[in-house]
Amino acid sequence: MYPTRCKENKMYLKVQLPWNVIIPAENLDAKGLMLQRSIIVRLMENFATRKATKDLGYFLAVTTLERIGEGRVRQHTGDVLFPVVFSCITFKLFRGEILEGVVHKVLKHGVFLRCGPVENIYLSYLKMPDYRYVPGENPVFLSDKLSKIEKEVVIRFIVIGTKWLEVEREFQALVSLEGDYLGPIS
Repeated sequence: MYPTRCKENKMYLKVQLPWNVIIPAENLDAKGLMLQRSIIVRLMENFATRKATKDLGYFLAVTTLERIGEGRVRQHTGDVLFPVVFSCITFKLFRGEILEGVVHKVLKHGVFLRCGPVENIYLSYLKMPDYRYVPGENPVFLSDKLSKIEKEVVIRFIVIGTKWLEVEREFQALVSLEGDYLGPIS
């Protein structure tokens, strides 16, 4: 794997990966185009189910198929394994990065946000200077300057830590509003 980071957005990585694609024997066809199409379709299916890895983050999109190697027949099944190399875009949060997310849950001790494919981004009330919790049917955090943090509000934050959960194949992040130009965006 050969990750290269985009200069402006560190969270997006352009990665070149080697992968093995298995084509069932019943899908094999003597016509080259149909075989290539089967390999691409299977690669896309495998890519979609993989979701994410600790090192590369979330798999977003295959950009180019660089190379299809020579197929090797598997002994017991008759399926054919094709080594492929492709480029893709992934999404990964990094400590110190400033991002934007949407609030989807407000709790007494903080809020949960979404940012791209990451669903579990936690902003603790301890990391929201000048905000206080206001309970009710639609709870909010309100600042002295009457700025509101509530459901569906977009917030600019800084990432202070991430955690990879192997079983769920996803990341969690802890974020803060401590810094200049961080908080709700109008």
